[in-house]
Amino acid sequence: MNLPPIWSQAYTLGGLGPAASALVAALPIFTLLLFLAVLRKPAWLAGIVGLVVTIVLAVAGYGMPAPTAISAAIYGAAFGLFPISWIIFWAIALFKVTVDTGRFDIIRDSIGRLTHDPRLQALLIAFAFGAFLEGGAGFGTPVAIAATMLTGLGFSAFSASALCLLANTAPVAFGSIGIPVITLAGTTGLPLDKLSAAVGRFCSPVALIIPLYLLVATGGLAALEGVWIPALLAGFSFASVQLLFATFVGPQLTDIMAAIAAILALVVYLRLTPQHPLDPARPHPSERMLRAGMSPSDPIQPRSTRALLTDTPTQILNAWLPYALLVACVLLWGVAPIQRLLNRGTVAFAWPLLHDRVLRTPPITSLPSPYHAIFTFNFFSAAGTACMAATFLTVLCVRMSPAQFAKIILATVRQLALPILTVAVVLAIGFLMNYCGATATLGLAFASTGIFFPFFSSLLGFLGVFLTGSDTSSNALFGNLQVVTAGRLGLSPILMAAANSAGGVMGKMISLQSIAVAAAATGLSVKEQSQLFRFTLKHSILLTCFIGCLALLYTYVLHLN
Repeated sequence: MNLPPIWSQAYTLGGLGPAASALVAALPIFTLLLFLAVLRKPAWLAGIVGLVVTIVLAVAGYGMPAPTAISAAIYGAAFGLFPISWIIFWAIALFKVTVDTGRFDIIRDSIGRLTHDPRLQALLIAFAFGAFLEGGAGFGTPVAIAATMLTGLGFSAFSASALCLLANTAPVAFGSIGIPVITLAGTTGLPLDKLSAAVGRFCSPVALIIPLYLLVATGGLAALEGVWIPALLAGFSFASVQLLFATFVGPQLTDIMAAIAAILALVVYLRLTPQHPLDPARPHPSERMLRAGMSPSDPIQPRSTRALLTDTPTQILNAWLPYALLVACVLLWGVAPIQRLLNRGTVAFAWPLLHDRVLRTPPITSLPSPYHAIFTFNFFSAAGTACMAATFLTVLCVRMSPAQFAKIILATVRQLALPILTVAVVLAIGFLMNYCGATATLGLAFASTGIFFPFFSSLLGFLGVFLTGSDTSSNALFGNLQVVTAGRLGLSPILMAAANSAGGVMGKMISLQSIAVAAAATGLSVKEQSQLFRFTLKHSILLTCFIGCLALLYTYVLHLN
């Protein structure tokens, strides 16, 4: 087999300066923004055009060998199929099982027993339960599951997607058993405990305000009427536990414990506060939030009015069984001895035509070093397989016939065909930009901002997650650049690396991967996908700037490190 020659990355293009090179390197991003936000084309089409532009940029602009460029794109697409799409598929399949067996009606009404108010339902599901899923599984699981639950409760597809994407900003930095922070420590060589504490100092102020923020963003100021106290309670309980665990325990259980604290706080509040049925004849402050993205003439799915007393405690527990099994499987998959056992079936191999065929050069690395490309097929230990196990256990427990389950699987395949294509194409773009050096070119442009670098370090993380859809990938990509730049400018490397991770969280809601997951979960139309991107873009930029301002405050006023 004839291998392509080892190719060295260069971070400027054809004699252009850093600024001009960065503009050219951003062409794939401009293409995605043009097709999504301006032309309002479907995400899969935007991704395909963006991938073509990226390949041309890599080969013609950076001089990357064509076989290496194509291999990098396929490598990214493969990662999009597994483990990302693997999780999405089984999350949706599990939800369809609960719907087809009638259990979701009981789940919906059991939440209604706690509260009839859709705003509080959103806090329970999108914020608290979604954070729990993020802490255990990550990789799109919370958006996929929480969004489907909200649409089943009567939320519009747009509103459910927007709420879940905004709410997911609180836990992402510590998601999936702390993997993003662990990856950042491994990439930079910085102490894990200090990095965890620093990331917690960035993320906990955001978590404190997110419950209030997501209600206002989707329903206006009127949506806070009568619920600002539980919203503050949920934010405070989550943020305080998140900060405590991040500082004194470590990143692995931070999100799970913070989410449990938020769930318990909301449940106790709702138990102690009288809940009154909504009057259908009286406009409710949550109506705008429920109908977000819909035209005034569109009929809204009626909220459940079935008599709650017809559901016995046994029936309610039985209805929640699928999600109890999901949580149990996700937690079991994270237990170290079980994980080691499951990892025995893992197959890892060097990606053909790519592994160590690209040489990263200073200043991205301190010394020239080969860029690895190892694909890990950890089928048994993957979070998606935990979802699959929960789905099969649910099918057995509810005694669903094989024919009925086969119909659900077929329907899920049909529903997810285009969203999975989108995820694969977007990951292909992100990986190719990484391997050709375009992402590093953009990173170096941010690093040239001098004393304002603490602010722009968060934007660098934001850019990394927008491109890759993963805070873990962004930390791996830019973590070392943050440390090198911090050393040159006399800044705290721990603080700058943490700003990268925290800023990256805010890019999660606008990554095409996240949009595709939300679209698959809720059935968003092409028009609604473009609308959702434009909606989340402004909030994403605003919250990233908030992280940047915190970085400036911590660096030059509080002198934290």
